[in-house]
Amino acid sequence: MKPIKMTTPVVVEPSAFTIGHGDRIMLIGSCFTENIGERLHSMRFPVMINPFGILYNPLSIADALNRCIDEVYIDEGDVVLHDGLYHSWLHHGSFSRKGRQQCIDECNKTLRQANIFLQQCNTLVITLGSAWYYTYGGRVVANCHKVPATSFEKHLSSVEEVVTVLKPVIDRLISRGIRVIFTVSPVRHNAYGAHGNQLGKAVLLLAIEQLMKDYPAQEVAYFPSYEIINDELRDYRFYADDLLHPSAMAEEVIWQRFMQTYMTEATIKDCDAIEKENRRLSHRPLHES
Repeated sequence: MKPIKMTTPVVVEPSAFTIGHGDRIMLIGSCFTENIGERLHSMRFPVMINPFGILYNPLSIADALNRCIDEVYIDEGDVVLHDGLYHSWLHHGSFSRKGRQQCIDECNKTLRQANIFLQQCNTLVITLGSAWYYTYGGRVVANCHKVPATSFEKHLSSVEEVVTVLKPVIDRLISRGIRVIFTVSPVRHNAYGAHGNQLGKAVLLLAIEQLMKDYPAQEVAYFPSYEIINDELRDYRFYADDLLHPSAMAEEVIWQRFMQTYMTEATIKDCDAIEKENRRLSHRPLHES
């Protein structure tokens, strides 16, 4: 009897480099970055996750990285007051505060920490969310902060534009001994419609493919999280209730594949032991002694 295949597995080749507990890892980009970053953190890897908060478009991600490298702080011209809060055009809403200076100080404190972390970092994971982006008064914004849509102009980056903004910052990172792992977020951006979402993802995939041709595999790699979700786990049971984000089961599949791709058997064994210890520590006895 021929066995029935329930999925079409995405083959992920072993990486040209590995990640161990001695590595310092920064992760930046979409909300998918947060998931992998938190898992690395729980496995006791030294990590820094999204120093500007969740970012989606390559232009904002490149700007954030350059600012972290050069320690370029934000000022009053980078913030806006809306709905009783001050927001940074360069940051996610998690940095918004009631006071202007409070918002600026919080953003700059984390930027300073990121600058220090990058000086000892050797691995950067960049998760690109979408090639769509918005401008306000001619400047690219990382987040619209619920300001009325009529205040913005919507744009779709070209492949050439994405390559142009990312290549210089990749060169800077590599010159510092930092290797880069690209991935494309599998989260669907329904605000652009089904076709618009796919256009945004396609631009990112093509741009990453073009970038990787310029670097050896030991310096720049690609992890196919987007393909695993959309081609291998193409079933709504692998999506959360909003039908846009991966479910907990899908996130676990991605995490396991990430481990298999970038970690040695010894490191995975250490992670398994840490996970057991984490479960033991989180366990609460039914009756206190």
